[in-house]
Amino acid sequence: MSSNHILVIEDDLQISQFLQSSLKANGYHTVCAHTIAEGKRLFDASKPALLVLDLNLPDGDGREVISYVRLNSDIPILVLSARQAEQEKVDCFNDGADDYLAKPFGVNELLARVKVALKRTAMMSLRDDVYHVDELTIDTVNSTVLLNQQPVHLTPIEFKLLFILVTKPGKAFTHRQLLTEVWGAEYVDDTHYLRIHMGRLRARLEKSPAAPRYLLTEAGIGYRLAAT
Repeated sequence: MSSNHILVIEDDLQISQFLQSSLKANGYHTVCAHTIAEGKRLFDASKPALLVLDLNLPDGDGREVISYVRLNSDIPILVLSARQAEQEKVDCFNDGADDYLAKPFGVNELLARVKVALKRTAMMSLRDDVYHVDELTIDTVNSTVLLNQQPVHLTPIEFKLLFILVTKPGKAFTHRQLLTEVWGAEYVDDTHYLRIHMGRLRARLEKSPAAPRYLLTEAGIGYRLAAT
């Protein structure tokens, strides 16, 4: 798998050509599919480093591709869609998407999100046991958290929440994903548990919990750990 190889699944020919030319001009190699079936085939054949995915495809809902890719790979998935309802975004994140960009979109924002996603993947593959940004260091192997080089003592639930977020810095995890991972599937509607513990976690890690640097809120969706 090449680190600059991107699979685009988009049925609109004009948008598809725009995506390919924009990505190529910035040093990326692309292949493009126009249907779910073709996208799955090219994913298996080309082993891309990142997937750019439209949802409205001729042979079905692009969310099917998210589920298919997640059975086989952990590559970043950037959804491009005219669907702007909050629940659509939540559903895509629950399925395993990493980012969601509503159409119409600007090419600079698209390229910035692609760059961040690929950089995050590269950094985590270089040393995926340690996360470091500013004064915060999280060592997942030794289960330690340092802030300003001083140990931070967390409860087991706080550790688990933080360690889920650190598996993919920059990725938004939905309330449902976090509740399921920490408390179990029967607690997916108990978002107040999540708010309480995230509030406590922020109080331990953030200089200003009301304006967090590390533990960021995705409104209506969930939480993410700052990527850089």
